[in-house]
Amino acid sequence: MTIHAPDFYVDNADSAKKLLVEGNKRFVSGELQSKASYAEDRKTLLGGQKPFATILSCSDSRVVPEILFDQKLGDLFVIRNAGNVLDDAVLGTIEYAAGHLKCPLIVVLGHNLCGAVTSAVGKGEASEYLQKIMGKINGAIGDIEDVDEAIDANAKSIVEEIKENAVVKESSAVVVQAFYDLDSGEVSWQ
Repeated sequence: MTIHAPDFYVDNADSAKKLLVEGNKRFVSGELQSKASYAEDRKTLLGGQKPFATILSCSDSRVVPEILFDQKLGDLFVIRNAGNVLDDAVLGTIEYAAGHLKCPLIVVLGHNLCGAVTSAVGKGEASEYLQKIMGKINGAIGDIEDVDEAIDANAKSIVEEIKENAVVKESSAVVVQAFYDLDSGEVSWQ
């Protein structure tokens, strides 16, 4: 078996974003192109990965970047956690994507009906580790009481923090904010 790296490579943020926008349009219309050819894709990817975008999104099971952007294995470098919060491990992962993998685009993807942000706004009781997540979100949203505004403020805060990272700055990766609507399936860009 011959192992080789994928020959498809996107080296600029505009082209990367265009691929995501086009993929989301296909997802919304139900005309997906990236039909699962996992066995073939896995063999191709044994030679290395060249993802064209890094996506920081929520771990909500309804928000799956590879699907909602209609992309194949190896196209996206995805980081998921409740509330798409930024901590040292996530920032280190983004540094790896920007510095080592040379991903030209970093997307912070918020979504409506986010349970983590809703919990943070409600300031309710939570377990020890959920409190840590809510604390990160509360640090970003302050006294905002509207959940949709809080989702936006959380993502904006994360975008700004990522932009200040030395490795990301050196890489020249572009950091953007996006929002996924669970009802329509559409991703809007900020």
